[in-house]
Amino acid sequence: MMHPFDLRLDVLAQAYRNGCCTPREVIATLHERAQALNPAFNTFIYLLTAEELEPYLAALEGASPQTLPLYGVPFAIKDNIDLAGIETTAACPAFAYRAEQDATIVGQLIALGAIPLGKTNLDQFATGLNGTRSPWGACRNSVNADYPSGGSSAGSSLAVALGLASFALGTDTAGSGRVPASLNNLVGLKATKGLISTAGVVPACRTLDCVTFFTTTAAEASQLLALTAVKDSRDDYSRANPAWNGAQAFGVPEKDFRFGVPDRLEFLGCAESEALYHSAKNRLIALGGIPVTIDFSPFLAAATLLYDGPWVAERYHLAGKLIEQQPEAVLPVIRDVLRKAPGTDAVAAFDAQYKLQHFKTLCDGIMADLDCVLTPTYPRPVTLAELAEDLVKRNSELGVYTNFMNLLDYAAVAVPAGVMANGLPSGVTLFGRAFTDQYLLSLAGALQRHQKLTLPGNRQIQAASPVTTASHDRLSVVVCGAHLDGLALNHQLRQRGATLRETTRSAPHYRLYALADGKRPGMVRDREQGAAIAVEVWELPHTEVGSFLAGIPAPLGLGKVELEDGRWLTGFICEAYGLQGAQDITAFGGWRAWLAHQR
Repeated sequence: MMHPFDLRLDVLAQAYRNGCCTPREVIATLHERAQALNPAFNTFIYLLTAEELEPYLAALEGASPQTLPLYGVPFAIKDNIDLAGIETTAACPAFAYRAEQDATIVGQLIALGAIPLGKTNLDQFATGLNGTRSPWGACRNSVNADYPSGGSSAGSSLAVALGLASFALGTDTAGSGRVPASLNNLVGLKATKGLISTAGVVPACRTLDCVTFFTTTAAEASQLLALTAVKDSRDDYSRANPAWNGAQAFGVPEKDFRFGVPDRLEFLGCAESEALYHSAKNRLIALGGIPVTIDFSPFLAAATLLYDGPWVAERYHLAGKLIEQQPEAVLPVIRDVLRKAPGTDAVAAFDAQYKLQHFKTLCDGIMADLDCVLTPTYPRPVTLAELAEDLVKRNSELGVYTNFMNLLDYAAVAVPAGVMANGLPSGVTLFGRAFTDQYLLSLAGALQRHQKLTLPGNRQIQAASPVTTASHDRLSVVVCGAHLDGLALNHQLRQRGATLRETTRSAPHYRLYALADGKRPGMVRDREQGAAIAVEVWELPHTEVGSFLAGIPAPLGLGKVELEDGRWLTGFICEAYGLQGAQDITAFGGWRAWLAHQR
């Protein structure tokens, strides 16, 4: 079914600039459509009235789509995130309160020109991955009525999938922003913890909670993240976004990226889920990726801590008082999940922390030499009928590949992977080290463009690729002398966690000199009389680049070096004055060959 407006950020912005529509027209149409669809899908707990929408619309009348990045963009808000003047319920009427101010993320978006349409349904207290645990009714899937929407950010996923909002805010503690994305043909960005402020968000597990974006494309999620990833003084868990993870990091992934493939995967008998996962793996290979089989046991072991350990007590921190005073106000299934919490003591909490730290050490070691890991988002989809028969077990099955992510402090993106025979969308997840969000989105975008899946509303994905190269938390450094593998200064790279990525040559535009001290070479660009020089490319963590640069003695430094395949990477260059007394050794083709000749 074609939606009345193409709500993708770039398309809507162009429509506003061309005068094809106005925010008032868009919001009025979407509001009417949301009211019509809500009885069937239970997407919204509350839709703003015309009077409540008016201040947001009026504020845009003196603004311009050229100056506000999100001018007139409709968005939906999970109802555990505050919108000033509107009740926040967390899907529990007895808990509800009128928000006095916007959550930081909501305030940011409104200041950028976005318009909140309403508050969306969720699994009560954001506890659940299925979308059926709400007094406002179960949320069915946007495509197949026999399946749930997924949760806990159920209504938020539906708002985007049904064409009611350009994007929606959700939250994710155990998979609540990824499972519903994959079940509804969406991109679900669970950014690095603390990257998007949680001030004004009803906590599930405050130490783990993340605000998430639901979008139709990875490019839109990238844009939203770049606009909102700012350290927030209102949120004690807020973290600054490093410069390498800004908007410029989103682009086309370089070939030969290494992605982890778990050594054991469980699909619970679903051949279609398994086939779609392997299809996604093959697409990553087609994009230039190198699959690396990894031991997945420590990741799965970490996941068991989320509901068997003290993090259940952290969930109880919010709802416990209400459960004790008004047990009937909380859904029985939520009470059952939290019933172990009062028996958790400080000794058990520390014991779980020690276990988690051990698993993180193991997992970080596995991740150190990878650009990302590819997993299913869930083993298999479950039907509404199966949830009715055994809600807890089926819900748990949905979280097999999501529960460990925030415990281990990784970034993750759920991306569509295809459609099953019954029409149900399915997805996979890319996850990586903290602060590699834009790189993961770059891979997700490449997957979307390569597969050319139909977007919600029967829209076709834009075929144009970004013009820049994707980057992440590692900097590629070209070395040509004593820092080569096994040579005298190579330890300066290795002790900083650098890894050798490739042995190659420069473009044929350089001359190589043995400097006067005889210990180091200097590589100088000479386009007319140069030659190709043997070099290595090492990946150095961005956090170590400063100390590495500071230790490079004159006349050498870091600049840009052209490789034989046309790439320009950061690498060693030599200032012209350093060539005094130097010997031209270009004919040897590289520093190793010169050293061998010296012997």
